[in-house]
Amino acid sequence: MSTNALPPVVDTATWQRELAELRIREKAATRELDAIAAQRRRLPMVELPEYTLEGADGPLRLADVFEGKSQLIVYSHMWFPGKEWQCPGCTGLTSQYTRLEFLDNYDARFVIVTQGPIDEALAYKRKVGNKMTWYSTANSPFGSDIGAPPDAGFAVNVFLRDGDTVYRTWHTDGRGTEQLSHTFPLIDLLPYGRQEEWQDSPAGWPQSPTYSKWSDSKEIAAAYGN
Repeated sequence: MSTNALPPVVDTATWQRELAELRIREKAATRELDAIAAQRRRLPMVELPEYTLEGADGPLRLADVFEGKSQLIVYSHMWFPGKEWQCPGCTGLTSQYTRLEFLDNYDARFVIVTQGPIDEALAYKRKVGNKMTWYSTANSPFGSDIGAPPDAGFAVNVFLRDGDTVYRTWHTDGRGTEQLSHTFPLIDLLPYGRQEEWQDSPAGWPQSPTYSKWSDSKEIAAAYGN
């Protein structure tokens, strides 16, 4: 890291003025996020066929995954057969959710679905210390139908249940999943940010190849006591 990789030092009045200028953009972004959420609430939805998933207690219908709730968030965890350690991005993001009971107040659940066979998926859950509820779509087209086919990427989907009928209301993948994590919002507050080469940073700021500072799955498991 360059010894010159420091923000300029100014007096308090100058700092307050520049912070106020930034705050205008931050508040505009907040209002835009509110508007996006409002548009999301107005999205149409698509009715789904009946799917059978597998959980810790055996096969169950997608409608039963809601456990009586009307709303369901599903994180599709990448899965690669035969790998000891699965996707570090998925492992790291989902390891953050150790308490989800607040969703009860909103008539909702948040679960993990993966293409891995249920026994292997549950073994991995225990291995990395994950606290979420896992389901498998290894014997169902559900994963492929919601944008997370075998040997492919991850995704987040949201569903609404009306009786035994389930509707798909929202989907995202890639960097769209960042809004679910506290990791990057915290890192982005730091003067040096994520320190990845693609980011717009001042000359001399520390930068590394993308993903190079991410913890791997083994490190995440160790951090959670496994």
